Amino acid sequence: MREGDQLHPVVLHHVVNTLQWPALRPLQEAAVGPLLDGEDALLLAPTAGGKTEAAMFPLLSRMAQENWSGTSLLYVCPLKALLNNLLPRLETYTGWLGRRAALWHGDVTMGRRRTILRERPDVLLTTPESIESMLVSSAVDHEEFFGQVRAVVVDEVHAFAGDDRGWHLLAVLERLSRVAGRAVQRVGLSATVGNPDELLGWLQGSGSGRRPARVVAPGVETAARTGPAASPAGEVELDYVGSVHNAATVIAALHRGEKRLVFCDSRALVEDLGQRLRALGVTTFLSHASLAVEERRRAEEAFAQERDCVIVATSTLELGIDVGDLDRVIQINAPRTVAAFLQRIGRTGRRTGTTRNCLFLALDGDGLLHAAGLLHLWSQGWVEAVVPPPEPRHIVAQQLLALSLQRHRIGDQTWTGEWNGLTPFDKSAEVIVRHLVGQGYLDEDSGMLFIGPEAELRFGRRHFMDMLAVFTAPPQFTVLAGRTEIGRTDPALLTAKVDGPRLLLLGGRSWRVTYIDWKRQRCFVEPADGGGKALWMTGGAPQGLSFQMVRAMRQVLLGSEPPVALTGRARTRLASLRQEREGVVHPGGAMVVRDKDGEVRWWTWAGYRANATLIATVSDIADPNQRYDDASIRLRPDLDRETMRRAVSDASERICLPDVNPKALAGLKFSAALPERLAVATLAARLADIPGAHAVLAEPIRMTSLLGD
Repeated sequence: MREGDQLHPVVLHHVVNTLQWPALRPLQEAAVGPLLDGEDALLLAPTAGGKTEAAMFPLLSRMAQENWSGTSLLYVCPLKALLNNLLPRLETYTGWLGRRAALWHGDVTMGRRRTILRERPDVLLTTPESIESMLVSSAVDHEEFFGQVRAVVVDEVHAFAGDDRGWHLLAVLERLSRVAGRAVQRVGLSATVGNPDELLGWLQGSGSGRRPARVVAPGVETAARTGPAASPAGEVELDYVGSVHNAATVIAALHRGEKRLVFCDSRALVEDLGQRLRALGVTTFLSHASLAVEERRRAEEAFAQERDCVIVATSTLELGIDVGDLDRVIQINAPRTVAAFLQRIGRTGRRTGTTRNCLFLALDGDGLLHAAGLLHLWSQGWVEAVVPPPEPRHIVAQQLLALSLQRHRIGDQTWTGEWNGLTPFDKSAEVIVRHLVGQGYLDEDSGMLFIGPEAELRFGRRHFMDMLAVFTAPPQFTVLAGRTEIGRTDPALLTAKVDGPRLLLLGGRSWRVTYIDWKRQRCFVEPADGGGKALWMTGGAPQGLSFQMVRAMRQVLLGSEPPVALTGRARTRLASLRQEREGVVHPGGAMVVRDKDGEVRWWTWAGYRANATLIATVSDIADPNQRYDDASIRLRPDLDRETMRRAVSDASERICLPDVNPKALAGLKFSAALPERLAVATLAARLADIPGAHAVLAEPIRMTSLLGD
């Protein structure tokens, strides 16, 4: 008997007759058994691999067969837009069984929320932040609403696990299981990752090692590898265009009559390229996080209905939001990771008879080298491991405060049980509890803890909503044309000195600023003919590239070429890059080079975090005032061979964490609720790459004759 035959008969009937599928896909077939048995699972497949159905069909079958009642299934996504996109599909699937699905996130109206609380749906599509807002809300009966939850589906789980939203998700799921009074089945959906077993164990939280769990990935090679492998399937081309203007010209000329999705890794670049494409007569739409929700939705819907058009986007369209049937993906420069590239190329090749494809357009030499390095790793079958950020002490502080809101009072000796012993929300957080009490964030009386005056002061506005958002976002002004919200812009554009009218670029159009409401952070505009500028401060710590990515770029400089189509322009520019940098790469090890101006650099090719770690470790010979970069470290100009040898020899025994600028703490939300030394230690641990630093220190170092060789 096939696994799929175990599904509820009504579900099977609709799969065959309503969807008219001849059979389930391999992933969907393989997921039926473990999910019906109540196992935790991680379902892996490329984009558009049918993961939602692989999770929902067995869980809806369980719901019907076991007669689950109330809100028994939560479907959690990292993006509100993805939830909006999924709702019609899940409403259809639940409707087969006479069940209902509903949507709850920050954009859902209060009236709709009241209806959901009154007429509880069987499946709730939501975000971790919305679950927590319900847990702390006095308007929601927690036990009544969440008491029947049996399972949680976490879509795009890799997108959660790689940052602090993942720690927040885990903590909220543990609290949810306490309210439900049972272990809740956890099902993660993900694209290919390098460490699926570890990711599944992470998703299980306190249940890891205690509950049955399985990675379900038929036909998907799940291990991260660094050795040679067959080139993955897909039509990939690498071109060098040299400027945004040239990129727009190439996009306008190629693939006419086709639907093209162009990825840029900054909002400002999306705006610049979008404006240039429109000037060339290309039907162009834009999508990025600083555009108004309605503006993005209109663009995405219009794009889905067009044929000969382009949508230019940041990673907002990297995940599974449906924008219709794509013909082409174009990447400007390169994404930071192979995993992101896999998500992006996976948006194509969905129609029968079509192939996944991606055209890289490099704007400069560094962009070309990065793209070539990424494709070198991809051709080896290598994918990044998803690693949660270490030492999330600020999330522990946030959770202690949120729990105090939820429970009103918590025992000063029993609070650890609320997270079922999950590290780091366990007894190891006692030092954070003591700090919260000492600073007035928590009050203490008769063995009970409750919200204190400092928490009220810092986070109490809008019913403590600021406490429920894990990230600190840089301030932005809302841009309005009449009553229509266009999006948000950085206040730096509104304060910079200008000659003539102040012009903004937003939504791919130029706007003239007519009035700025500083108090309400609003900016009113009217259309302009051109000349607008786009700017957003990134906020948070710089990311940089990984050790593996920068080492792959080094391999390209040493002669490796990814097995993809390279245009003549790309080959010519790569050849010139190799010639330009032949003095700073060597197959036998790292290079220490003094340039014509007397500056001494250690060319580690180790990535941003490893170099930050090395600068702290060899502080006696490194310039402490330099900015970290991906490829090199600036050393003292008076350095000689013997001093270098001793410093490196000693360093291998005492790797140090990077120094942290106290100003950087502002980007770590809730850092004010931590002792400063713990906040600094958290940032330092996240900036470090100790294995990468060790690898560099173990390598031979080749010094030029200018250093006494």
